[in-house]
Amino acid sequence: MNGSSKVKSGGSDFGQMLKSAIEKVNDAQTESDMKTEAFASGKIENLHDVMIASQKASIMMETAVQMQKKAIDAYNEIMRMQV
Repeated sequence: MNGSSKVKSGGSDFGQMLKSAIEKVNDAQTESDMKTEAFASGKIENLHDVMIASQKASIMMETAVQMQKKAIDAYNEIMRMQV
């Protein structure tokens, strides 16, 4: 019984970590969009901040996509294993 509670707790921790990571990617995308709109409307004059925010969001999204691909590959590999 004690082992199953650890599994549930570990799964919950992983779920929370995954949710947090996705929220961070979303926040970076939102910040990039806001800065881009503010620059386009003339509210921000510093192009460097806009480009840095855009690149940060792009890198975070690409990392998330690569992690998703690796997780799917690992899942598929596990499903192919013979027990």
